[in-house]
Amino acid sequence: MPTLRIATRKSKLALWQANHVRDLLQAAHPDLQLSLVPLVTKGDRILDQPLAEIGGKGLFLKELEHAILARDADVAVHSLKDVPAELADGLALPVVLPRVNPADAWVSRDHRLPDELPAGAIVGTSSLRRQCQLRRLRPDLAVSDLRGNVDTRLNKLEQGQYDAVILAVAGLQRLGWSARISAELSAPDWLPAPGQGIIGIECRSDDDRVRRLLAPLNDPVTATCAAAERTLARVLQAGCQVPLGGLARISDQKLQLQALLGMDDGSRVVRAAAEGSPQKAEQLGFEVAQQLRGAAGGEMLAALGLPI
Repeated sequence: MPTLRIATRKSKLALWQANHVRDLLQAAHPDLQLSLVPLVTKGDRILDQPLAEIGGKGLFLKELEHAILARDADVAVHSLKDVPAELADGLALPVVLPRVNPADAWVSRDHRLPDELPAGAIVGTSSLRRQCQLRRLRPDLAVSDLRGNVDTRLNKLEQGQYDAVILAVAGLQRLGWSARISAELSAPDWLPAPGQGIIGIECRSDDDRVRRLLAPLNDPVTATCAAAERTLARVLQAGCQVPLGGLARISDQKLQLQALLGMDDGSRVVRAAAEGSPQKAEQLGFEVAQQLRGAAGGEMLAALGLPI
């Protein structure tokens, strides 16, 4: 009987995503024996420091990737926004599922909107991209780092440690918490992280058996948009330590990409956008990255630690 082992983090959202992938694979391959390999990553263990200071979102992947390379697992399921634009040697990301809502969610205890909070109100988010855009929008608010799983963050909000928090709409919807969303922060005014709202499946690059099993799950439209967004991040060499937003969409047979790059404190934000053929997604990502570099200039790029 053919088997497939799925590595996943142990958080509720990660397990939801892994079980969703397992169910899709079972439907595509009824005779396939599937099992989950739950793991704890460094990103899950270190919760008392800002993510950007301890290595970025890649810390949520390393143990899962090690399990694949050590052949203790065959695939890993990720939120694509957490996957670095450059993969480790020997690994591939051949499949993405259809994208769901990529927007950020504004969640407040009394459902007040961003412009309704009083000056000095505390908003929690661990994302420099979200912090940058919020500070640009409301420089009078106090932005505080917020780590932990989705339920942990919501509990801290309910306990009064924050007046509002910013999370991903997709994660809240997948966990059945849509009613907690006070407002959606969405494009074009507010941009998500590249890959937000997309589940990606990683495997060994030379494992043709696994790639064949995964192939029916791939969504071509989402894959095209993801290619543009991830190329944008790769060309800029921007990880989660850099406030970068990007969103690609296909409309009227054109691939459209919007992006922003900002300073952590929101003092400066530059934007770029372009459209082109869906068959040239990576070229579009490159072009928009170059537009951002030109708009930012050497001083801003240097301040962000990006190559000039």
